[in-house]
Order: sequence, then structure tokens, then C-alpha cells
Amino acid sequence: MGTEPLTTTEERAWTIGELAKRLDLNPRTIRYYERIHLVPEPKRTEAGYRRYGTEDEERVRFIKSAQRLGLTLGEIGEVLAFRQGGQPPCSYVASVIEQRLGEVNQRLRDLRAFRSELTELRDRMRAEGIVEGSDSYCHYIQSHGQLR
Repeated sequence: MGTEPLTTTEERAWTIGELAKRLDLNPRTIRYYERIHLVPEPKRTEAGYRRYGTEDEERVRFIKSAQRLGLTLGEIGEVLAFRQGGQPPCSYVASVIEQRLGEVNQRLRDLRAFRSELTELRDRMRAEGIVEGSDSYCHYIQSHGQLR
């Protein structure tokens, strides 16, 4: 029993496992997207198996791409709602990307300051030859916290 090639009017249909494998995802991820309404309820076979088409595949690929760019699932839902409502979503996406970029820049500043703080502490410990204190906690950390 082989599979016959699809005609141009037929849509591809995959089970959740097949779709998950195509997208390198866990099937639970796709079910979760359905539960939070990022992916519409799929068509089902007479036996009740989910059947996903190319539009579903494109939608899940979009969701994963948007997540890689730092969009939250809520923001992705907004983009999908714009599109579904016939409104172009790119202005919204641009504002989200601008916000995310600001957050990343702040994190980079915070990480640079943290790196400097760790470097300072490491250099102090090296200079003192890692002297063990008599207290129950590491005195380098205790004294470092008092310096700030």
C-alpha cells in the first residue's frame, strides 16, 4: 500500500508526529500552540487523528522564527491576529523589535558591569593569594558586597 502523489488541488496532510519531525519540534509544542490558539484546531481524520497542512507548517515555522528573534508568544499572537484581521503586522513587529533591542542593549550594559565586578574580585583574590577567612562564608563575597 503506497502513497500516491498529490495533485495540485490536494493539500499535504501530516500527523502531529510527522509535522513535529519536519519542524524539529516535540509534538507537545504543537499541541501547546493549539491550546493557546496560536495554531488553529487542525482537521481530523474519521479516527480523530490530527491532520496538518502546509499552512499549518508555515504558521509554526513563523512562530519559531519569531521566538528566535525574541518575540513572546503573546506578541506572536498579536502578529497573527493582525494578519488574520487583514491588517499588515510589520509596523507592530518593528515596534516590538525596537523594544527588544533596547532590552538587549540594557542587558549588555548590565553584563559588562557584572564582568567588571567579577574581574575586580578575581584580581583581588589573585593578589591576596586566596586567603581563607575564619568565618563560615567566603569573606571575599561578604566584603565585596559591603564595598558596593
